[in-house]
Amino acid sequence: MKGEVKMKSKMKWVGLFGLVLSAFSIFIHFLLARFTQMGVADYDSSVTIFSWRPIFEKPILPTNSPSYRRLWGPVKRLVSLYPDSNPRGYYADPVSQTNGFIFVRIQGGFHEIRNSIGDVVVVARLLNATLAMPEIQSTTSSKGISSQFKSFAYLYNEDQFVLSLAKDVTVVRTLPKDLKGARRKKEIPVFKVPYAASPFYYLRHVLPVLKKHSVVELVVSEGGCLQATLPPNFEEYQRLRCRVSFHALQFRQEVQELSAKILQRLRAPGRPFIAFDPGMTRESLAYHGCAELFQDVHTELIQHKRSWMIKRGIVKGKLPVNSAEARLNGSCPLMPQEIGILLRAYGYSRDAIIYVSGGEVFGGQRTLIPLHAMFENVVDRTSLSTPWEMIRLYGQEVNLVSNPGPPPFIEEVTKRAAWKNAGPRPRPLPPPPARPKSYNIEGWWGWVAESDNEPDSTVMELRTNAHKLLWEAIDYVICVEADVFIPGFDRDGKGHPNFASLVMGHRLYQSASSKTFRPDRKEAAKLVDEICDHMYQANHTWLKSVRRHLRKTLLDGIIEASNKSKSLSFLSHPVPECSCSLRDSFSEVSKNSSGPSTSQLWKSLGVAHRCPAWMDTGPVSQSKDKENDDDVDEDDSVSELFFRQSSENHEGDVELNNNKEENQFEDQEEEGGER
Repeated sequence: MKGEVKMKSKMKWVGLFGLVLSAFSIFIHFLLARFTQMGVADYDSSVTIFSWRPIFEKPILPTNSPSYRRLWGPVKRLVSLYPDSNPRGYYADPVSQTNGFIFVRIQGGFHEIRNSIGDVVVVARLLNATLAMPEIQSTTSSKGISSQFKSFAYLYNEDQFVLSLAKDVTVVRTLPKDLKGARRKKEIPVFKVPYAASPFYYLRHVLPVLKKHSVVELVVSEGGCLQATLPPNFEEYQRLRCRVSFHALQFRQEVQELSAKILQRLRAPGRPFIAFDPGMTRESLAYHGCAELFQDVHTELIQHKRSWMIKRGIVKGKLPVNSAEARLNGSCPLMPQEIGILLRAYGYSRDAIIYVSGGEVFGGQRTLIPLHAMFENVVDRTSLSTPWEMIRLYGQEVNLVSNPGPPPFIEEVTKRAAWKNAGPRPRPLPPPPARPKSYNIEGWWGWVAESDNEPDSTVMELRTNAHKLLWEAIDYVICVEADVFIPGFDRDGKGHPNFASLVMGHRLYQSASSKTFRPDRKEAAKLVDEICDHMYQANHTWLKSVRRHLRKTLLDGIIEASNKSKSLSFLSHPVPECSCSLRDSFSEVSKNSSGPSTSQLWKSLGVAHRCPAWMDTGPVSQSKDKENDDDVDEDDSVSELFFRQSSENHEGDVELNNNKEENQFEDQEEEGGER
């Protein structure tokens, strides 16, 4: 008996020890799970589970070499251009007693929201009104997104927005309770403001109503509620736009942290990188008639969207469009393959890092296959972040469960009951139950052949629209900070400047001398067509033409933007209102530069304001050899990577015949540039 008691006692202790060990194991698992979610992303890329593994075939060029300066260096004619959006005269602080409150609902995508916020702040200043925090419709219409971030705060930092504009307008987080209740009852006046309305529209129509009711609601749906070019006496309002867009509109902390991590991972190999925005959305392709650039169902989808736009008056043209002719006229975007050809011809090596931005690339990853074939290190947001990092960015979201379908109609119930009570068999089988239609956005778009209307967005699609704002916010930060930026297209689905235009405008404001290619799509299409049939036997004349064209767009693209894009979006070209010149460096650069475009460039920029004394850090550095941006074409091992099939790589990498021919070609081109 005593032996049995001892055995039972031992078994109890063993069981207790097992329970304690299990509890301790569960506790350790919870800690590991929490640590993995919060901290594993901070490890080096060699131990994280990113899909990108850098592949570098050659060492990086010395930063003082002519090739590096040509590929990655600053544009010397713009080094003296600095950002300066501070008021330049008497500028009164906002008064405490305003004419009333302005509440704004903003519809559209990322670039439309960013344009509209700057406009509504200017309108609030113009009308001496208190601005309630704008409401972003893409977030309020989405179901199940995190309740931690509401509307404006889902994308931007509210505290930064309020503090940055304290000396410009009075911003409140929400309307007073009585006005909020009146808005719910639809008792406050609502204005659906037209696109690019003049300041006098608000002074004549909105201001009297605002004074009478102490509150108005503005609905902005076209990506801007104030005209881009204002009269000369409104120049301070243009600088206010710059202060809003480039300083007050800071993304919320989670977006900034993840963007900084992705940027750090891009720069971890110690090499510069190129940011490429395809600009290929279904709406923009439909608006400009570029359906025939694609195949299969994608052409039908674009044509279906164009038909929908024509019926609603968005597009004034006809449904059938010669896409090949539109492409040669520069109306269609440059395909990723064409961008890859231009970059390789300019001299960027096969192992150059290319970051592809854009929340949506129409046609999917299939359209990016040629770009991946030309460059080893083509990455995007998904290959530089982990799934749990994106989950943290979204916040705690509600799990959406598909709702059961509506109950059957009474007639259907009656028919089934009659069928069951019918005579003896054999009887015809009842019709199969109707299945609800579900459209898979990644698969066949069956509704194209069934209806002239677009299908209603599902709950998950609405949530994805909110997520796209965060995706494009990350891409925006990366593109602005990139060493080189090149767009595939600069127009959206309404003919207005798109995401890429905002990026180019921000880069022109923040770091004007950073390399930003603005290729002429008409000229680029001709250059690509010249070589498409004999790409492996490209001649030096063609290579020289491509390089000259891309170099020319670094400056001529700014002139074109001042003439075309600025009239549609001020943020796409915020010069000269928001820039200043450092000393008399314009004349210094002009003396060291040749070419007819120099004087035309400064004339188009029109920057006459001298930078403040505190920005004067010494003379603007000039190259000792006074090399001209137009004439620098010295190259070594970088520019040889396009036209001769490599014996080490049989995947289509092409190089020049030999280094001797390359050096001879570079010498000839350099001599030609000096003439």
